[in-house]
Amino acid sequence: MTAPDFDEFNHDAHMREGFELAREAAARGDEPFGSVLVRNDTVMMSDSNREITEDDIRHHPELHLAYRACREFDPDERAEIVMYTSTEPCPMCAGGVATAGFGRVVYSVGSDEIAAFTGNEPTVPSADILDGVSDVVGPVLNDEGRQIHQEYDW
Repeated sequence: MTAPDFDEFNHDAHMREGFELAREAAARGDEPFGSVLVRNDTVMMSDSNREITEDDIRHHPELHLAYRACREFDPDERAEIVMYTSTEPCPMCAGGVATAGFGRVVYSVGSDEIAAFTGNEPTVPSADILDGVSDVVGPVLNDEGRQIHQEYDW
């Protein structure tokens, strides 16, 4: 089988779905993060942050989707998946994504930018953790992604 051409995927539409999930998380009382998994340019799974409402520090959408993908797809299928995520994965989530072995991660708001919004120190960039495992692309639709965080009460 021929490897998928990730550059042919509808990046804007998939990223905007992640944005909508981030807005839903914020409206629910969680921090504004949302992610989708896309294979063959079709959304296979989606999730939003539920860290506060589920009282579970692990329920970041990226980590939860990596867990679900490992249960539902074999390694070859996961290598054909792109994760679109509203914000660059934190080191915990990037570790889960590395284990899942997705072909690519596309983010909107960088880890350095989220650190500025939250007042925290910048974390290790996901590209450093995913080097040799998944391509990392971003920022994509950065102004739209930043707007979500500007509207959130950090």
